[in-house]
Amino acid sequence: MAKIGLIDYGMGNLFSVQQAFKRVDQPLEIICDQKTLRSCDALILPGVGSFDPAMINLKKTDLIPSIINWVNNGKPLLGICLGLQLLFESSDEGTSKGLGVIKGYIRRLPSEKNERIPHIGWSPIHKINKCPILENYPDSSWMYFVHSYSACPLEETNTVATTKFGETDVSSVVWHKNTCACQFHPEKSGIAGEKLILNWVDWLKKNKF
Repeated sequence: MAKIGLIDYGMGNLFSVQQAFKRVDQPLEIICDQKTLRSCDALILPGVGSFDPAMINLKKTDLIPSIINWVNNGKPLLGICLGLQLLFESSDEGTSKGLGVIKGYIRRLPSEKNERIPHIGWSPIHKINKCPILENYPDSSWMYFVHSYSACPLEETNTVATTKFGETDVSSVVWHKNTCACQFHPEKSGIAGEKLILNWVDWLKKNKF
């Protein structure tokens, strides 16, 4: 069984994530320092809140260089919601630099008739590019979103699933090297979210990370 670390920088709903992984019989190790991080086979970067405070908190942990090296070296990481956004270079939400491990930026959701910002609630995701985590995964699965911003990868193939926001397709799942990141909250997305989590855990086992 892979040892999976859940990064704690004070802005992630750790309990909900832990409970979701517990339901698929996968324990998580809370990561607060580099020593514990290095002992893991895979990482989860969660996130709830705003971009600038998140980067400030993450810097305080001294984990940023390790996370950047982790992704660049092709080690598996799962980003959730704000955790996805932090992987990019910058965000319309603030002035801080992101981790920059995925080229591109985070933009505010477009003004759309009959759509409110933040986007809160259930929406389907649609697969558009290949990703091992989405193999044999049903298209148009409904996931739970809470966000006002979405990812714009420089490489369009980094977006592997999209979601409709009004008339606009926005990125909802990105894939880069062995990093998978979701704009929605799989841990709050019922059976569909649990299936995605299980796919990720099974992929880790299959590839012997």
